[in-house]
Amino acid sequence: MITKMTGVLTRVLDDEVRLQIDAFEYQVLVPESVRRVVQMKVGQEVTFHVTEYLEGNSGGNRFVPRKLGFNTEAELEFFDLFCTVEKIGAKKALKAMARPVREIADAIARQDSRWLSTLPGIGATTAEQIVTTLKRKVTAFVMAASAPAPAPVAAAPPEEPKAKASGRRKPAVPAAEPEPQPVVVSMDTDGQLIEDVYQALMGLGHNPIEARTKLDALLTCGKPFKNISDALTLIYAQKG
Repeated sequence: MITKMTGVLTRVLDDEVRLQIDAFEYQVLVPESVRRVVQMKVGQEVTFHVTEYLEGNSGGNRFVPRKLGFNTEAELEFFDLFCTVEKIGAKKALKAMARPVREIADAIARQDSRWLSTLPGIGATTAEQIVTTLKRKVTAFVMAASAPAPAPVAAAPPEEPKAKASGRRKPAVPAAEPEPQPVVVSMDTDGQLIEDVYQALMGLGHNPIEARTKLDALLTCGKPFKNISDALTLIYAQKG
C-alpha cells in the first residue's frame, strides 16, 4: 500500500489534484482544507500522505481504486478516525473535512454538535453521532494543535576583536540593522493566511462554496495582500 507520494502538482480541481511522478499522472482526492493549502503550488513539488480505498457502484460489479491525499500524517490519522463513525464513509469524511483538523477536533472535544453540523454533508443527527463516538478519542489532535512552538535559540554574541601587539585596538563599529520590510503576500502566500481569510469569510456569513469562490478569485487576481483586512478589501472591491 502506498503511504506517501511526492511529485509535481500539475492541476488543482474542485475536490482533487493531479500529481505528476515520472511518466505517470495520478489523481489524488483531497479535502477542501488541503485544497486551500496547495492550490497556489501548481508546478511545484509537493508531498501527500495518502491512503486508498475501493469505490464501487450500487451493483457491486465495478470497483475503482481511489487515492486520498493529506498534507500531514496527523490529517490522515484524523481522517481514519473520522471514518470510524457510523454511516460516515471515505467520501463523506473527505467532504466534511473542510475546516482544519485542529478546529474539528476541538469542536468534538467541546461536544459542540451545532458547530459540527455546519460542516459539508453533516447534519444534526450525524453531528451528535460524531460527538458520541469520538469525544474521548480526539485529545491528541487538540493538544497537538495547541502545543506551543519551541523558543528560538538565541545567537551567541560576536566575539570582541583581539588587541594588537601595541595594546591598542580599534573600537568595533556596530553593524547597521536592516530596515524591516513589510511581508507582502501574493501568489506565494502561505497556507495559514489563506486559511485565516477563508475563516473570516465564513464568519461573515458566506457558506463554504461562496467562501471558496471568493478566495479563489482573490488568489488569481494578482494583487498582493499582507493581512486579512487587505484580503477582504480586495475581495469586496471586485465586481460580482
